[in-house]
Amino acid sequence: MDSNNFKESITPFFWVTHENSVSVCLNVGDYKAEVFETREEEGFEGNGYDWASLAQVFLEEQKPEYINVVKFDPEGSMFCAYSSDAVALKKFIISFKEACENKTLILDLFSRAELD
Repeated sequence: MDSNNFKESITPFFWVTHENSVSVCLNVGDYKAEVFETREEEGFEGNGYDWASLAQVFLEEQKPEYINVVKFDPEGSMFCAYSSDAVALKKFIISFKEACENKTLILDLFSRAELD
């Protein structure tokens, strides 16, 4: 997959290259807001911390080989995952985006997310 196809395939997530690492981020608020609304009464808002909780469940259950490789650094308005291993982060975000597009799977994963 070339760079343009990769970037398009992970949209609305976006890739950032740093000197010694890479990250993938999402400006939260619109994408998959309906997922977070299912647990709004519990305090989930769909912010960056909520996205990190969801991504952590995905990582643990779907991509455990990357648990020590992919890390999260969310903010209120942004979800961010990073790694010094670009290949691992690419594989993670491609799989995570596919999971996000599978309503049944993402709701199931989100049912186990913990409020941060």
